[in-house]
Order: sequence, then C-alpha cells, then structure tokens
Amino acid sequence: MLSRNTETVSSTPRKKCFMVIGINTAFSSRKRRDSVRETWMPQVEDRKKLEEEKGIIIRFVIGHSSTSGGILDKAIGAEEKLHNDFLRLNHVEGYLELSAKTKTYFSTAVALWDAEFYVKVDDDVHVNLATLALILTMHRLKPRVYIGCMKSGPVLAQKGVKYHEPEYWKFGEVGNKYFRHATGQLYAISQDLATYISTNQDVLHKYANEDVSLGSWFIGLDVDHVDDRRMCCGTPPDCEWKAQAGNICAASFDWKCSGICRSVERMQDVHLRCGEDENALWSSTFR
Repeated sequence: MLSRNTETVSSTPRKKCFMVIGINTAFSSRKRRDSVRETWMPQVEDRKKLEEEKGIIIRFVIGHSSTSGGILDKAIGAEEKLHNDFLRLNHVEGYLELSAKTKTYFSTAVALWDAEFYVKVDDDVHVNLATLALILTMHRLKPRVYIGCMKSGPVLAQKGVKYHEPEYWKFGEVGNKYFRHATGQLYAISQDLATYISTNQDVLHKYANEDVSLGSWFIGLDVDHVDDRRMCCGTPPDCEWKAQAGNICAASFDWKCSGICRSVERMQDVHLRCGEDENALWSSTFR
C-alpha cells in the first residue's frame, strides 16, 4: 500500500513538464538524501518554483520493505511528511531488484507526468540542474533518445565478484563485453522510450545489472544513443578544471565508488567547488 502522502497514479490528467528527475534511494540512505537536499536539490518554495517555471520535477524514488507498513516504511512516511519530496513505488526494495525498480520508476513517472525527458540519478551523485537541462534541450526534437555516458564493460562470468552476470552465456564467449549502454549513475531517456518501458514492462528482461538491463531494452529499437561526457565528470579537481575551461559538468562522481566516495561528508564540498552559479538555473531558457 502506498502512503497517502505520496504521489500515486490516478485518473487525473498528467501534468506537462520538461523533465522528471528520479533520485534512486534506499531506506538506509537518509543522510545521503539530506546531503542532496542541502546542496543541489531545491527545497520547499524553490522546488515549487522550479516545477512551475521550469517544468523540472525532482523526487526521491523508493518502494516499500518486504514487511510493508513496518518500521522502515513508517520512517519514510515521517520523512515524507517533513519534506514532501518522495515518489513511492509499488516495488519491494532490494539490491538485486534494481532492474525491476527501474521499470517501475519509469512506468510510474510516465503515468503521473507528461514529460519530455525522464532522468534517473543515484543519491550519491552531484547534479548541476541547469547544465543537465541545457544538454537535454539539445536533443528535444529527437523522438527516441537515450543520453548518458556510454560504456561497454566486460561481462563478468566469475561467481562471487561484484557485478557478476549469471546470464553471461547470452553474450557469447567468456571475456566478451556488453553492448553500449549508459552508466547507471545518471542517464536520461525521452518520453517515447519511457512509454515503451511502461507498455512492455511485463516482458522486458532483467539482467543482474540495472544499467545493462536498461540498455538491453533498447536493442533492436531505432534509438539515438548520445554519449555526453558531461554526464559523468569526476569530483574536484576534475570538475573544477572543466568548469574553468567553460565546460560545466551535469554530474560529478567518483568512478571507483560508482558515486561520490563518502558522499555524505563530501557532497557539500563538491557542490561548493563544482556547482553552478546560483542564478544559472533561473537565467537558463529551455522550456
């Protein structure tokens, strides 16, 4: 059962907007969420203004625990009453269920908002909203576009290692690489692709790794893969050097940690050193 204080799918008309940003989070990540709220995610009236004037929706995305209505769900309910910034999913949380959560997120977001783009980002990544919006604006005339930092890492057949792929045999000989897909820390897809996921969610196959699963759903479709390295800058000094060169980053994280290492302690520093000018978002035109 979804909390009555969270957004749920209903028969009311979908609200038109430019982009929906879903911040993937977990029950144990309260400190991470607070660090995001204190840095790049506008709060209260500023977030309302962002939605009304720029058409940018930002929500933390989370499902429910295996014991629905238990202490974990109640804690999220209390946090939601305080901040009103969650999108609750009809999904049981778990690390091995990230691919299923991704399908449910896009399906739920499409049902609630009529957006041009739908974005997924992890809760230990720093985002510059104006830069992200400007990047997406460049591709808004493309009907089926998939934007992120494209990669094709090795298919790991060995059991017990991180990112092990149980279905490694589907990718050919041992030692092969995956097809090109966006790294999971941050990516964006256009409305047609999010709608495709929603319509076909029951038959879309889930691989062990969420970013691989998403990429696999677009194999065989006429999709424009956009590799934009501003979507995966490093933390200081990397993002500082790029900013000084006039190439502002849309997102910053440490590759070795698949996010910002010790993000709770470091998010503020990354924000201060690599964040946009405070007026960047409000002076940008992309609607």
